[in-house]
Amino acid sequence: MRFLLDAEQTAFVRTLDQLLAAADPPAAVRAWSAGDHGPGRALWERLAGTGVFALAVPEEYDGLGPLPVEIAAAFVELGRHAVPGPLAETVAVCALLRGLGDRGPAKEWLPRIASGEVLVTLAPAPAGSYALDADAADAVFHVVADGLAVAVAAGHGPVRASLDPARRLARPTGGEPLVTGPAVRDAVRQAADWASFATAAQSLGTGLALMERTVAYVKQRTQFGTAIGGFQAVKHQLANALLGLEFARPLLYGAAVALAGGSPGAGRDIAAAKVACGEAAYAAARTALQLHGAIGYTAEYDLSLWIGKATALRTAWGTPSECRARVLETADPAAQPERHRRRGDGIAGVGVRNAAELFVGRQARK
Repeated sequence: MRFLLDAEQTAFVRTLDQLLAAADPPAAVRAWSAGDHGPGRALWERLAGTGVFALAVPEEYDGLGPLPVEIAAAFVELGRHAVPGPLAETVAVCALLRGLGDRGPAKEWLPRIASGEVLVTLAPAPAGSYALDADAADAVFHVVADGLAVAVAAGHGPVRASLDPARRLARPTGGEPLVTGPAVRDAVRQAADWASFATAAQSLGTGLALMERTVAYVKQRTQFGTAIGGFQAVKHQLANALLGLEFARPLLYGAAVALAGGSPGAGRDIAAAKVACGEAAYAAARTALQLHGAIGYTAEYDLSLWIGKATALRTAWGTPSECRARVLETADPAAQPERHRRRGDGIAGVGVRNAAELFVGRQARK
């Protein structure tokens, strides 16, 4: 299945790309990694001015959405430019507040999130999990009372390093519950799905950036008097990495369409997109590292910002094994046509969901 953005969506993506290209995100990322959130917060406010965070907020709370397709398109660009901060977690908080069934917290927080007035993050369930960028956030939402309540943390524990230096982790502490009751669990699951979806989009953008930078590099680096990009082995590595990214793209937008339509299978589509985008970006990172040679290993070289991000996003909000299990647990091979069950069949002409099952199933059996 082929997905194309319309003219308005394409113009929005182009605007984001131009804004971020002029904002020097690598400098903001390095400052963020060192605990200086000023440049990152300034970039955050500029993104809010374009409506990026309003895409996850309903119109009744001064937002534009929720608009999953636009969120996917925007977050691919945020990943391409390595924007720091709790991006997926912001989308997750918006989903959490929408699903709590209490208008009070939503009315208090959602308009401020949409405008960029506050920077928020969310610690995944269960209670006691680490929250991303708790030291930078104005509010840290976390699950308490055995999953039956959501609170805004009163503080956080020590900041820990992660695979990506710009992803700073800390455990939230304390705070009075905002909402309690059984509805909280459903809202938390919904928030986790949206976080996984946004993370998949970031991963795809990260992988695309790694490929763009690596293709440019192999055209410049020479060996035996010729650019290494002309070597067949190099071409094969780049082609394999690019194929993974291009296959992941329709799964991401398929998940966006499922979310937009309220499909009961949206969770499975999100899991398929998450594993495909995460694994494709990770493969792109490994390819970029190898083809850049010795400089690919240096933290001073900007490539490291994307390599670290691809590695961290691969397991954030759903590890590959967890996502594969979620896809496979609801897949019924007996319900699929015989031509799709035969070993060795391709995916041409197969719907997005069947394609996801084939891809994830094969990966799980490797």
